[in-house]
Amino acid sequence: MTWWPVFFLFLFLFAGAAIAYVIGATAVLSYITSDRTRYLAIIPQRIFAQLDVFALLAMPLFILTGEIMNRAGITRVLIDFSLSIVGRLKGGLGHVNILTSVFFAGISGSAVADAAALSNTLVPAMKERGYTVAYAGAVTAASSIIGPIIPPSIVLIIYGALMQTSVAALFIAGIAPGLLLAFSLLLVNAWIAHRNDHPGGRHEQAPPFWPAFVKAAPALSLPLIILGGIVFGLTTPTEASAIAAVAAILVGLYYGGLNRHTLKEAFERAAMLTGAIFIILSAVAVLGYLAGLMGWPDFLADIVQSAGLSGLEYLLLINLVFLAAGMIFDIAVALTLLVPILAPVALAQGVDPVHLGIVLCFNLCIGLITPPLGGCLIIVSTVTKIGYWKLARAILPFVIVEAAVLAVLTTVPDIALFLPRIFGLTDG
Repeated sequence: MTWWPVFFLFLFLFAGAAIAYVIGATAVLSYITSDRTRYLAIIPQRIFAQLDVFALLAMPLFILTGEIMNRAGITRVLIDFSLSIVGRLKGGLGHVNILTSVFFAGISGSAVADAAALSNTLVPAMKERGYTVAYAGAVTAASSIIGPIIPPSIVLIIYGALMQTSVAALFIAGIAPGLLLAFSLLLVNAWIAHRNDHPGGRHEQAPPFWPAFVKAAPALSLPLIILGGIVFGLTTPTEASAIAAVAAILVGLYYGGLNRHTLKEAFERAAMLTGAIFIILSAVAVLGYLAGLMGWPDFLADIVQSAGLSGLEYLLLINLVFLAAGMIFDIAVALTLLVPILAPVALAQGVDPVHLGIVLCFNLCIGLITPPLGGCLIIVSTVTKIGYWKLARAILPFVIVEAAVLAVLTTVPDIALFLPRIFGLTDG
């Protein structure tokens, strides 16, 4: 096994090149230095094979759905509905922040979109009510990672395409872990609220439940449209994404936040994000083929076998690898780089592919709120003008709890698998 690809990868990363160019250039130079230039002729075929996956058709449409809903003026509606449920509890606005992220997750599926939207709305509101800006930002960033876990999820679609795993099963499997994460964050917020005497209580004013529910119903119908069709076998995830995009336009028109200009922006942004993800997938396809030629998966399997790692032990090992990768790389990049190399060994040891997908995607999402990069930390820090490291310190209790939830999901597969089993989407 040669280490030229690793050398080139870090060389270009430190040079500051865009990640797709880093991976692509690393792959091409590695073919040359390893005397495998003749295999470059097969690159177009490998790229098209990587992208010619039916599940990936859902990704652009779910991205479009999220972009439309982000511009449709629904954030305030979801906040009012959350206030009507938990607004009178101690630390109520913190609970509202977390609960709004749950509702937002079923619409956008994007942690970054959630973090940006709530940083602009709830963080100033929490500051007004007496919360520190650092704590308000920490709650916002910590709860934003619920977005990629509860369906629809672009991250789970990418994993499903890479591992030829049912996206429908992954979507259903993400519900329980996403809700478990939300419940854990609510408990942490409640504990900190009582310890620090945060605002809130029965004397607080909150919107009446039923009017808030009626107003939020059109927005809340989107997750039901997406999951209902998939669960009952009426639609594939790809068909559900198309229906969701049309429904998002109708909901946006209903709330009055959508017009020709915002719709054009949504389409442009969706096209840009889709292109960025696809170019990364293309570059990784080239590098992945080289990894196969060099025998990386077999090399890793031999190491694991010689170390005596199996089942849960190996899962814990790759969790550490993915936690480190999530702190540095974008989720899509980390998935496409590491999953084809590390996941097959786990599957060969009997790990369920759906359970593995939930664990790895959850793992990488934690990287969005941990230094040295932390995409959601950067977004919240930029929008709210909170110092990055001050925010990183404030979010530490939430990171610890999320790591504990990850450990539970890793060791108890049934949390992720019981719903797919009920609906006949996975074995067992």
